[in-house]
Amino acid sequence: MSHKTGRLVPALLLAGCVIALAIGVGGYVARAATSVSDPFAALRVTRLPAPAPITAFDLKALAGGTIRSKELAGKVVLLNFWATWCGPCKEEMPSLAKLQTQFDPARFQVVTVTTDMHPRGIKQFLDHLGIHLPVLFDETEDVSRSFMVRGLPTTVLIAQDGRAVGRAVGPRAWDSEESVALVRHVLEEMK
Repeated sequence: MSHKTGRLVPALLLAGCVIALAIGVGGYVARAATSVSDPFAALRVTRLPAPAPITAFDLKALAGGTIRSKELAGKVVLLNFWATWCGPCKEEMPSLAKLQTQFDPARFQVVTVTTDMHPRGIKQFLDHLGIHLPVLFDETEDVSRSFMVRGLPTTVLIAQDGRAVGRAVGPRAWDSEESVALVRHVLEEMK
């Protein structure tokens, strides 16, 4: 190998590293800019291109009585579909409860829906974690079907006007800054 070739190889390697670093930093900056400008993207929540009114529902609640979708009108609602047999569902439940504490329940409500028909097990699970969120039973799975729930957890974000505006399949860190920013965005900008 010649003297010139010996210096060329390290120089090419250094140039390649600098280019890779620049691409990585550029990608990070682009993702950060997207997350600031689009709170849906920051949390990987799919923004629904044509928000549609939700199908009305009346479901029995774990705490007793029935909750009707019309009772939620005027609030931003995070409707979370889950089950006690779903590990990721159970893992994200504390973050849902923490998100609820960040907002006035008169303006924002986390509501959970399950097809799991074991009230005692659900109550024990929630009590063990100190979680106090509404749990609704979708006994016939009609509500799950109307929201096209194919996997758990699935979360649907509903604006104050009763239109579904976002959807997330899989667990999320609902107590994150990105989640708070998303809820604020829907509360303030999507009235």
